[in-house]
Amino acid sequence: LGLCVSRASASVLNVNCCLVLLPMCRVLLAFLRGSQKVASRKTRRLLDKSKTFHVTCGVTICIFSVLHVAAHLVNALNFSENYNEDFLALNAANYRGEVSQLYLMSVLVPGLTGVIMVLVLFLMCTASTYAIRVSNYDIFWYTHNLFFVFYMLLMLHVSGGVLKYQTNLEEHPPGCFNPNKTLQENTTVPKAFEETFPDYTTEPFPEDLSVPEPFVQNNFMRICSEEPKFQSHFPETWFWISGPLCLYCVERLYRYIRSNKPVTITSVISHPSNVLEVRMMKADFKARPGQYVILHCPRVSTLESHPFTLTMCPTDTKATFGVHLKVVGDWTERFRDLLLLHSNQDTEILPIFQQRRYPK
Repeated sequence: LGLCVSRASASVLNVNCCLVLLPMCRVLLAFLRGSQKVASRKTRRLLDKSKTFHVTCGVTICIFSVLHVAAHLVNALNFSENYNEDFLALNAANYRGEVSQLYLMSVLVPGLTGVIMVLVLFLMCTASTYAIRVSNYDIFWYTHNLFFVFYMLLMLHVSGGVLKYQTNLEEHPPGCFNPNKTLQENTTVPKAFEETFPDYTTEPFPEDLSVPEPFVQNNFMRICSEEPKFQSHFPETWFWISGPLCLYCVERLYRYIRSNKPVTITSVISHPSNVLEVRMMKADFKARPGQYVILHCPRVSTLESHPFTLTMCPTDTKATFGVHLKVVGDWTERFRDLLLLHSNQDTEILPIFQQRRYPK
């Protein structure tokens, strides 16, 4: 049961780790939503629910990770108690009744990577809560970027080869009779049997011989021609996650290259209720009403960026565009303090217009 649950939960994790990255490909989603191929309004609404889909996949990963870890704890105990001296290649433990299950879980490659992945996943889940995201968005953002470490460990996790399958089923079918080993240990080999089957091949079983019942099936005896050989399962995780991971990395690179062109801030207007209006200019920038832009300010945060809806678009006579942002978190507070160095937010009643040489 432990093997069944661990394998099944691993399959669910592979699928969800594949899907969880797709909603974060914002350029791809924007292209699909604006293309003529997606003409259905319902389909566009589904694309707008990309964040909900991302959260759903993340919760599913957490739930099935718990099941996967619990199943492997049972597996570690079973590997230790069911040590088999007949098939040494299948044993994960070093000897029967090995007490150090921690050895199985930490020293081996799957166990070590699994423990680290659980810790990374725990940090990502706890930092994704609403309270932490509102109070300190930096914690959420930087811990969420540990997903790259999680994916690298995930591909290494399946390289240990603990679970194996038999490669020579024709030469050694399950439950077959090995005259060189099995009968020598458990029964006495009849002399007539040795004379009848010198090459140990599958032949009709003589009726006058007295051979143990387990080795007789439908008046035929299944004879092993060689010892069983085992090989580790080929890892399939890379097949699921390599495509979405490469797609996401290409998009991040594309967004980085596209953001290299500097944005010139022309003016900043501080409105009541901690609302900041920022007007900007950028070469070769095209926008339409209803779109949003991703603001990234390296002097505020090296990796952190946030989306804001365009409230003023460029026109034929006016090249500036602008956004209104509410100062509610640490990033917006530092961004406001960077732009309005000498403003007193407590005494403002009317909007304050400030125009100077702003940092790019």
